[in-house]
Amino acid sequence: MLYEEKIIETIPAGPLGLIPLKGCAGMGKKVDRYLVEWRRERESEHKTTIAFSGYQRDTYIIGADTPRFGTGEAKGSISESVRGDDIYILVDICNYSLTYSLCGMVNHMSPDDHFQDLKRIIAAVGGKARRINVIMPFLYESRQHKRSGRESLDCALALEELVGMGVENIITFDAHDPRVQNAIPLKGFETVQPIYQFIKYLLKYETKLQIDSDHMMVISPDEGGMSRAVYFANVLGLDMGMFYKRRDYTQIVNGRNPIVAHEFLGSSVEGKDVIIVDDMISSGESMLDVAKELKSRKAGKVFVCSTFGLFTNGLGKFDEYYENGLIDRVLTTNLVYQTPELLSKPYYIDVDMSKYIALIIDNLNHDASLSELLNPTRRINRILEKYRAGVRGEAMS
Repeated sequence: MLYEEKIIETIPAGPLGLIPLKGCAGMGKKVDRYLVEWRRERESEHKTTIAFSGYQRDTYIIGADTPRFGTGEAKGSISESVRGDDIYILVDICNYSLTYSLCGMVNHMSPDDHFQDLKRIIAAVGGKARRINVIMPFLYESRQHKRSGRESLDCALALEELVGMGVENIITFDAHDPRVQNAIPLKGFETVQPIYQFIKYLLKYETKLQIDSDHMMVISPDEGGMSRAVYFANVLGLDMGMFYKRRDYTQIVNGRNPIVAHEFLGSSVEGKDVIIVDDMISSGESMLDVAKELKSRKAGKVFVCSTFGLFTNGLGKFDEYYENGLIDRVLTTNLVYQTPELLSKPYYIDVDMSKYIALIIDNLNHDASLSELLNPTRRINRILEKYRAGVRGEAMS
């Protein structure tokens, strides 16, 4: 039985309210559609009681806005009552496509702007909601998670700030370092891995893969992503390898020490299809270097899987590598903003996470366990069985 078909009998924590900020409007609508559909069809003997008041609605989205003044300052406003509601705020801090007027000039919204808008909406709720939950797929300042010398601890400060404003649960995806949750040990913090979705979409579009250790391999592009690659390899029953980044620590370029070389640790990749898995593609240089190294070692198809496709240096290099046969597919999620150009690329696979987010919200609203969602081994095994039995395409869902 599919998880979304299960009957949930626990009482909701409060009437469900969904507030997708402007950068998450598209994702919010998709999540809302799933919630409306499931709750319309779900049967429960308690649905007519007062505890389930407002359980079935045409939409769970609550109108909210963050209008700006000519100086660039802003305010948060909510267009309807949220008293007693269980509120879920969706925010994409990486959506740079949004703009606002700053003293007559056009200014693109930065992660700082999105984070400030999130706090404005929380402030507009004014403590009247029963519970406030924040779903922030790309964790704000997650790459500044530890101190090296005299530096700020931005991610920890941001988490403490949200908790101080009354946020009960923070849901993020593939956090750069999950240990940052130590900053708020008494509040809910979940970092979710989208591995099931990567496998699902890869198998949906690639119909001739042989998923065994003789024909496929999982690669971690650096030592920091080892645990992610180990889990990926284990659930698929594959071997894994790792590249070690040799950096030049005598200089800093674009805020980081430049990579001198990639050293490979692992068995031979000759003739094997490889899956490179990482948390994010920023400039993409590291991923592309790893793909090139694998091809030089006579690897077969190269699939790049990354939770967040930022592509800060554009897509020119990815186009070049695809045309030269160095990469075959690039899979990233819709958890962050995707440009129309990216979505049009022949090598790109858009991994839709809206259903997964809807499942998380539905469970949290009922105070139900998330363990089955956070550990998707059974669902992965089910989809692998289908694939090996010859099921392909849309039937993989």
